[in-house]
Amino acid sequence: MGATFLVCHGAWSAGWAWKKMHPLMRAAGHHLVTPSYTGLGERAHLTNPSIDLETHIHDILNVIEYEDLRDIVLIGHSYGGMVATGVADRARDRIAQLIYLDAFVPDDGQSLLDLNETARPQMRELAKAGDGWRVPPNPTSPDTPPADLEWLSERRVDMPIRCFEMKLKLHGGELTLPRSYIYATRITPADTFGPFARRARSEPGWRYYEIEASHSPNVTAPEALMALLQQIVAERA
Repeated sequence: MGATFLVCHGAWSAGWAWKKMHPLMRAAGHHLVTPSYTGLGERAHLTNPSIDLETHIHDILNVIEYEDLRDIVLIGHSYGGMVATGVADRARDRIAQLIYLDAFVPDDGQSLLDLNETARPQMRELAKAGDGWRVPPNPTSPDTPPADLEWLSERRVDMPIRCFEMKLKLHGGELTLPRSYIYATRITPADTFGPFARRARSEPGWRYYEIEASHSPNVTAPEALMALLQQIVAERA
C-alpha cells in the first residue's frame, strides 16, 4: 500500500504550489494531501490581522481529523516546518514520520523570527510600510523557469506577520517521531536553512538528505523530490 503524504506548505504559498507533485504521487501509488492555510491560496479571502501560527496548526489538525488521516508522512516546507512541528506535537498517534524540506525546525518557545533574526527588521519594516500586519512575498529562486515564475507570481499573496512572530508551544514535550531533513543545496547567500541542515547532520534521531535544487523543489525539481521522498519512505518501511 502507498503512503499518505500531508504537506504543511511554505509562507505566501498554498496547496496549489504542490500541483506538479500530485500526478507523480498517484503514479507511485501514494496519496498526497495539500491543504491551504487560512488566508492563503484559495482561502485568501479569509485573511485578517488575527491569523497566526496557531491558526495554521489548527488548519492542518482539522484536515487530519475530518479526513481521518492516519499513518501520515508529514512534510513541512520552509515556514511549514513551524506548522508541521506543532501538528506533529498534537497528533503524535497519527504521524508515522516527519520530513522537513528546506524548513525551519523550531524548539519549544521559538518563533520563525527567533530562528531567522536577520530577517526580523526587514519583515517588520515591510509590514509597517504596507497595512501594518502583512509581509509581501520574498523573491522566488533565481533558477525558477519563466513559466513557473509567472504562475507563482500570480498566486502568491502577502503573509500575516503574526505567523512569523508567534512562538511555538509544544504540548507533549520533545518530539520523538522519526525525523528526516532535506537540504536544498542551491542556496542563497543568506543560507537560511544551513543551520538546520547542520543540526540534522549532527544530532541523534535525524536522517539527513540533500537535493540538488533551490528552495522549492516541488516547483523546480519535482521528479527529483519524488524520488527522494520515495527513498525516505522505503528506508522507514
